Amino acid sequence: MPYSVFISDLHLCTDRPAINQTFFDFLQGPAAQAEALYILGDLFEYWAGDDDDDPFDAAVIAALRALADRGVALQLMHGNRDFLISEQFATASGVRLLPDPTLIDLYGTPTLLMHGDTLCTDDVEYQKFRTQVRDPAFQQKFLERPLAARKQEIARLRAQSETSKKAKTEEIMDVAPAAVEAALRRHGYPRLIHGHTHRPAHHEHIVDGHRCERWVLADWYRHGSYLRCDAGGCTSVNLG
Repeated sequence: MPYSVFISDLHLCTDRPAINQTFFDFLQGPAAQAEALYILGDLFEYWAGDDDDDPFDAAVIAALRALADRGVALQLMHGNRDFLISEQFATASGVRLLPDPTLIDLYGTPTLLMHGDTLCTDDVEYQKFRTQVRDPAFQQKFLERPLAARKQEIARLRAQSETSKKAKTEEIMDVAPAAVEAALRRHGYPRLIHGHTHRPAHHEHIVDGHRCERWVLADWYRHGSYLRCDAGGCTSVNLG
């Protein structure tokens, strides 16, 4: 039976070689047998710009291109760590960039795809920051800076973010139920698949009398994981 796979929040970087290998093995295994691979944000720990010629990034691009060349449709949505991925990366890797949110017909079931951070509306501080860094003028100005300066600024912002998180409750950083319901209502009560929160789960929501399922994808900090979906439904699979 044809199937598609969904992943997010891999946070790939050279500091985690075991997970990197899990990812490369995944591309040659379950992903290679799928019709489509959807990466719903935060493929990388950070992305400083498509002009970064880091050898590890090049290896990831080459592995994705090899999968695309096998006929697997690759779809990538920006996350809060890699929103600077642009057309140069897409062309080199063979991925198609998806807007957030994106509604698809997944084997007969309307399915809404999101990274998930826009659902965390109780985290007002983060939403203000997100609005700032997603502004095209801000991004253009940032990308005009030398690569080394960009990486230094990203490191500073990441450290600041980690400090800020310690002062926030888990509830604030999770999705807001009202935001989830609003998204489901706005898109016609579909299935919802998203990442970002690092709280893998399968939820059911009753919205205006409609039963909607919500799949939260796992992060890849301890082990790999993906969601496998076909005409019969979705199943979460751990990679060890």
